[in-house]
Amino acid sequence: MRFEYTATKDGKKINGTVEASSKAAAISTLAHQNIHPISIKTVGGKSRIAKLKHGKVKIKDLVVFTRQLSTMISAGVPLNRSLATMQMQTSNKYFNTVIGAVAKDVEGGLSFADALGKHPDAFNEIYVSMVRAGESGGILDDILKRLAAQVEKDASMRKKIKSAMAYPTVIFGITIIAFFGIMIFVIPKIGAIIKDLGGPDAKLPVYTEAMLSISDFMRSNAIIIVILLVGGITLLRRYIKTPKGKYQFHKLLLKIPIIKTIIVKIALARFARTFASLMSAGVAVLDALEVTGNVIGNKVIEAELKAAAAEVRNGKQLSEPLSKSAIFPPIVSQMLAVGEETGQIDTILIKVADFYEEEVDAVIDGLSSLIEPIMIIVLGAMVGVIAASVMGPIASLSQNVGE
Repeated sequence: MRFEYTATKDGKKINGTVEASSKAAAISTLAHQNIHPISIKTVGGKSRIAKLKHGKVKIKDLVVFTRQLSTMISAGVPLNRSLATMQMQTSNKYFNTVIGAVAKDVEGGLSFADALGKHPDAFNEIYVSMVRAGESGGILDDILKRLAAQVEKDASMRKKIKSAMAYPTVIFGITIIAFFGIMIFVIPKIGAIIKDLGGPDAKLPVYTEAMLSISDFMRSNAIIIVILLVGGITLLRRYIKTPKGKYQFHKLLLKIPIIKTIIVKIALARFARTFASLMSAGVAVLDALEVTGNVIGNKVIEAELKAAAAEVRNGKQLSEPLSKSAIFPPIVSQMLAVGEETGQIDTILIKVADFYEEEVDAVIDGLSSLIEPIMIIVLGAMVGVIAASVMGPIASLSQNVGE
């Protein structure tokens, strides 16, 4: 959104415009530039960023931006000039506009972290927090290098998970479509053949009668079934997006044996690497826990971290509440305790992250090799039930006709 303001700066009255996501954000941006607004109002027209389709910036673009920006800053190139160079290099129109807006805010006196924080579609909370810590500690180039490595690690893990889930998702979709197709189009024709062979008084097996009844029901109520399915899925997705629904859904996932193992290991790896990165950047423990909890990916585990943060606020070491957790395994709290004693929390947690990322890789590889035979068995069972329901009565009736 674009805002028009009348303000004072250094005792002088000035007029101008500012782009921000809200009026409060606009006032905050002006305050960082030592501009004190007298009046501020929304003006017509969308900002340059709003005119573009909002979408996630590609991981590859973000990694290249972060690494190259780190190299330029460590070489002594001023931040403004570095951002201008990066803007010219990116081919992503949305990201190009975002970088331009960030550069403009930085030139106007806003800190680099605050300028990035105005664009959550491109830079998440971890990114902004680490940049803020790097700015305050004077180690922005080093922090950007760590950020690039972390972004690559997260992208690699997501890619492996998506790759492992692609096959079963496709097979499951094909199975559902095939089931509906067979029940609506194939079974009725076969049912007519069976009735022609045996006559109206022919006795059919229970499972065949059940199959024909289901087929008749699906044909008669196909539109209602589709509406109920679509409506049910839509309502379920909306409920899952609510805080309560998301918590309940994540709690349910943690009760499914294989899924629970994968989710917990991914969450532990993400917790260890993110928390270590924030701690090494000089972020306070409570702030690091808050940021880490927000990006852990599971609301139940996030609640555990918030409970642990409350105990840390009361003077306890983080390893103490985590040692009582039903989700965090003892190895995490024990290694964290060693890190607290030696002052090397970041180094030790990086090792924990590496360990659990290897565990995730092993579980996903094992799951991939296990899913294929399971899906084949499921498909085979479905085909077998349909074949038995259809071919058995046909063979029996054909024999009776032959006699």
